[in-house]
Amino acid sequence: MQKYGVTHHLATLYHPQTSGHVEVSNRGLKRILERAVGENRASWSDKLDDALWAFCTAYKTPIECTPYKLVYGKACHLPVELEHKAYWALKHANFDLKTVGDHRKVQINKLNELLDQAYENSLIYKEKSKRLHDSKIKKRVFNIGDRVLLFNSRLKIFSGKLKS
Repeated sequence: MQKYGVTHHLATLYHPQTSGHVEVSNRGLKRILERAVGENRASWSDKLDDALWAFCTAYKTPIECTPYKLVYGKACHLPVELEHKAYWALKHANFDLKTVGDHRKVQINKLNELLDQAYENSLIYKEKSKRLHDSKIKKRVFNIGDRVLLFNSRLKIFSGKLKS
């Protein structure tokens, strides 16, 4: 794995703190589903495709683009655009093989640049979030003799089910 520059991290299954990005994405998708379904919660599976499409085509601040654009390297064309502006599709379909190959190489390079930019944007967003969090923390100074609250792990306050 070192040959390919991959760092192996062990993660516990079904542990929300391990998969933070997934938890945030699922929370956003759940919020969209709750608003789409409304009172009739039994029909959530019918609305899932629309909710996923809405989620993937919505702008995300941490990466400064849409998830669709990260995967496919271009903006998503809405169904209305496809019906009324199909000329761009015809224009792109009439390439010769050499032009198509060159065009595809350019697309792959643009996609790699987009992925790198999204990664940098997510690092900047995390740094901003960290600064905001750190600014809200009060700095406390403790002196010898001050009374402080200590956690006693031997003290059995909670039953076994409520233990963390």
